[in-house]
Amino acid sequence: MTYVIMHFFSTGKGPAGSARGLLVLNHEYVDPIMLYPEGPTPMTAEKVTKALHAHGVTVIAIEQAADGSWSQVDSEFNRRVHGNTPVDFSGPVGEDHPALAANGPARGTLNNCSMGHTPWGTFLACEENWNGYFGTTSVTWTATAEQKRYGVDKVGFGYNWHLADPRFDIAANPNEIHRFGWCDEIDPQAPTSTPVKRTSLGRFKHEGALVTEPKGRVVVYSGDDQEKEYIYKFVGERPWRHERARGASPFDNGHLYVAKFHDDGTGEWLPLVHGEGALTVANGWADQADVLLRTRSAADAQGATPMDRPEWITENPRTGDVYCTLTNGSGQHNAANPRTPNPYGHIIRWQERRNDKTGTAFDWDLFVLAGDPAYDSRVTIKGDKYGSPDGLYFDADGRLWIQTDISNSSQNLAAKGYDGIGNNMMLAADPRTGETRRFLTGPRGCEITGVVTTPDQRTMFVNVQHPGESTTAWGTPTPANPRAVSNWPEFDPAGRPRPSTVVIRRLDGGVIGA
Repeated sequence: MTYVIMHFFSTGKGPAGSARGLLVLNHEYVDPIMLYPEGPTPMTAEKVTKALHAHGVTVIAIEQAADGSWSQVDSEFNRRVHGNTPVDFSGPVGEDHPALAANGPARGTLNNCSMGHTPWGTFLACEENWNGYFGTTSVTWTATAEQKRYGVDKVGFGYNWHLADPRFDIAANPNEIHRFGWCDEIDPQAPTSTPVKRTSLGRFKHEGALVTEPKGRVVVYSGDDQEKEYIYKFVGERPWRHERARGASPFDNGHLYVAKFHDDGTGEWLPLVHGEGALTVANGWADQADVLLRTRSAADAQGATPMDRPEWITENPRTGDVYCTLTNGSGQHNAANPRTPNPYGHIIRWQERRNDKTGTAFDWDLFVLAGDPAYDSRVTIKGDKYGSPDGLYFDADGRLWIQTDISNSSQNLAAKGYDGIGNNMMLAADPRTGETRRFLTGPRGCEITGVVTTPDQRTMFVNVQHPGESTTAWGTPTPANPRAVSNWPEFDPAGRPRPSTVVIRRLDGGVIGA
């Protein structure tokens, strides 16, 4: 099971709010070699069920002891949301929409990457690479234009669930894919509540969801994590407190936009609203639900700027600037993605015009071009080098925490320009000066992904995802030897590497990073 992105919801008041809370974690994907002791072949219905239940979201109650250590505690709030959990839909693509009419009731959430949290205390689990779970053995099936646009094909990512469960057979059950690609709202303090897929936020490969509240309205930023894809923004129509008071979701009334980065450092948010621009009936767009089901194609039609894998988005609490990681890519031939190719990635930031996040104009610049100066003279890092930035988190004091996701096919390899960078890591950066310092380095074959602190900033939680996965530099684990690359964190001679959440505190009990 993967321990990926998380948030800490305090359940105490005052100082107790930093000693007791609910830790909510995404479980993005499974590594079949690590999940099944006997290996993934042959695929069976039992193995599919096991994998589905290893995906999703976990809510766990945790408390801090007098010695500073943390542990899980029994609680009515402890809960799992997985690939078979019943779900609802809200917004223009409601649960009765014909596109959602698949075999059986709507269930589950898959490939939850980053997340968001709302001012009213809920968690947004974001569905990223959901296309890879589908496949078919049908010799007559061919992908439609929209299925191709989302990367749906016969083999997916090789999970082979379709061989044992017709739910994931794209030929036999083609509408099941429409149930994924959304942001799922989960209430961690209502353990019997049903997760709701908020369709107004669009359907694509959501990396995360930064929720802000300008003018009392919700604004949600989200990146579509694939090369040549886009950055999106949802703007709520009315104050969220007003919507909640009348029993409505603040996500159900508003407009979705996609970013256009002009080469002169200005930008605009293009509306993904039915009837505006190219999104008309005459051009083949039936209604707003159609726009949201085909969000990528709608963004294409409106002329958005393709980016080098837009991933995490975060906001500087001191300035209101918004930052987004572009992890890497082949290059997009525009000023916002200035390197072709771009194996190291970069971080872009923008300031909404007049600091109005509900508006449609912004100004942007590049915070950093990542990489190793030994291989690329254009690198602008000041301090410790890194590549493939992914996770981003601003703490309350304005420190920017950067986590990396160097591909397992590139980690530590001179041929990829990563031998001088090493394993994935987390760094701290000063957004005023750009100075960057490495804070921690992960074990072999892992991604460092997910970081949050308690309100007093004296405890930090960091996730280590899938240590010991197959890497070109270090080898390939097998069911007989899952420890070929790493045996972190337990180093059990008969065990296997395990994703884990690391709890960090200073010896003097001070603020992390100060």
